[in-house]
Amino acid sequence: MTDRVFRLRSATDQDLDAVMVLLGPLMEQRRLLERSAEQVSPLLGTGFVAVTGDQVIGFAAIEIYSSKLAEIQCLAVQSEWQQRGIGRELVEHCVEVARREKVLEVMAISARDEFLVSCGFDYSLPGQKRALFIQTRAN
Repeated sequence: MTDRVFRLRSATDQDLDAVMVLLGPLMEQRRLLERSAEQVSPLLGTGFVAVTGDQVIGFAAIEIYSSKLAEIQCLAVQSEWQQRGIGRELVEHCVEVARREKVLEVMAISARDEFLVSCGFDYSLPGQKRALFIQTRAN
């Protein structure tokens, strides 16, 4: 196995600018929900960054709503770093936080559902529960 050229660590407040640079193009392409720095900042406390040297190349956070539900937020990996296991490790770290906090279910919304399915997510919960959505305002 080759040496990894990236490492994962907990995100800090000092990562906010770099995370916003990472998320910016994906938000512009509408592959991620548009969020301001003020909306991303609270996610850093339960987030993880993938770094190479001092460059942030990946980010994901887990937002815990209750003991029943958490959501993976802002999952992003720079395009040139994709297909190297970074996204999978970010998801695993988030799910591990939910397990540690004894959260029953973790959801994730993605434009690339095949990736999340490969990480163990499914379209329905046991008993065929499904999430349904309604949009309350135009994008």
